[in-house]
Amino acid sequence: MSRSELERFKAARVTAIYRLDLIAKGAQITYDDGTPVDMADEKQRLEAVVADMDRRIAKLELRDAKPTGPLN
Repeated sequence: MSRSELERFKAARVTAIYRLDLIAKGAQITYDDGTPVDMADEKQRLEAVVADMDRRIAKLELRDAKPTGPLN
């Protein structure tokens, strides 16, 4: 993953956290047909997404921090 892709991935994480904040403030969303989304399920889904993103970001940053060549 390139640096710009990692930055976009981090931005997607921020968006998911923002959505979690909106849910905490009582936001309600509906599907295109007007059916309400189960916000408890959506909250759990987003929490899982953010946790997965946190793990992936940490792994990528650790990989990028490791030296790739011999030490001089």
